[in-house]
Amino acid sequence: MSDEAGRVEPGLRLARAGLITNALLAVGKGLAGVVGNSFALVADSVESIGDILGSLVVWSGLRVSVQRPDREHPYGHGKAEPIAAAVVGVMLLLAGAGIIIQSVRGILSPHPPPEAWTLLVLVGVIVIKEGFFRRVLQVAAETNSDVMRADAWHHRSDAISSLAAFVGIGASVVIGPQLWWADEAAASVAGVLIIINGLSVMRPALHDLMDGALDADLLARVREVAESVSGVHSTEKLFARRVGSRIWIDLHVQADAQMSLYDAHELGHRVTHEIRASIPLVENVLVHMEPSVGLSDEVR
Repeated sequence: MSDEAGRVEPGLRLARAGLITNALLAVGKGLAGVVGNSFALVADSVESIGDILGSLVVWSGLRVSVQRPDREHPYGHGKAEPIAAAVVGVMLLLAGAGIIIQSVRGILSPHPPPEAWTLLVLVGVIVIKEGFFRRVLQVAAETNSDVMRADAWHHRSDAISSLAAFVGIGASVVIGPQLWWADEAAASVAGVLIIINGLSVMRPALHDLMDGALDADLLARVREVAESVSGVHSTEKLFARRVGSRIWIDLHVQADAQMSLYDAHELGHRVTHEIRASIPLVENVLVHMEPSVGLSDEVR
């Protein structure tokens, strides 16, 4: 197994586990919602069906991202990760909007309040989904994967919507039938929170797809490492972008103008090696050597 394939393997296992879990939850919540007269549970069930598609997107994105570079994709397939994360973000937006629309319709149509036992179903869903959120977020931090972060927040959005449903159903059960609408009102709040989560997932994904600038501290670290290499006078232009969870760097290095082409070439290799050794996320460094006019190693 390649290093890159090994990196995403925990994410692939969690995506498969999420797929199975979401399928079981979709069936369980749907049946409980229909039998227990809870729109919030039915809405949760519909969202879980969307989660199944989301898990497939995450799984596919991770699988594609570890494919080796080829003639048509010389920089590799790492962009599959932010693409998958953006798709998950869109799915969250659609799920949130759909829940809000259906909740408003339910509020406008009086109906009997949900059964009290549906609260137990929601407690189970909250525990399972919060557990998935924490585990997937941990793996996302370990692998620096945006698509895994998106998947983690997808699980958290489920926990949030289920918690809101719990509050709504609990209010209608404790206070009485006059709060029959609390179920739908709670689902509406959950829909808004899910939309906010969707936007937070899409923002970094779109940033990476547009080759947005990386963290200033990371760039400063790249310069520090490069300028610590013997023979390097200074660094100039520095461009960096993310390709999936990996970083590609273009760097201009100034060195002794009297240096031979061979020595300049070797110095560029040393700079590349030191940066990759010091910053493991760096996949590739393209060093452009430039003469440091008027300054030689002898007088530096």
